[in-house]
Amino acid sequence: MNGVSTAFILVGLFLAGGVYSFAKQQMPKGLIVLLSIGAAMCLVAGVLRLEVWN
Repeated sequence: MNGVSTAFILVGLFLAGGVYSFAKQQMPKGLIVLLSIGAAMCLVAGVLRLEVWN
């Protein structure tokens, strides 16, 4: 597990926490969807960069 994959996973988890927080505050749905797409992309990029796939 290298630093870039760790950074992607941590940013994805941070954004996922933001999705949860924004949903609890009843923010606009478009903002929540955009944030959740960004979180999912960061998490997927971090997982795909792990060395276990080689």
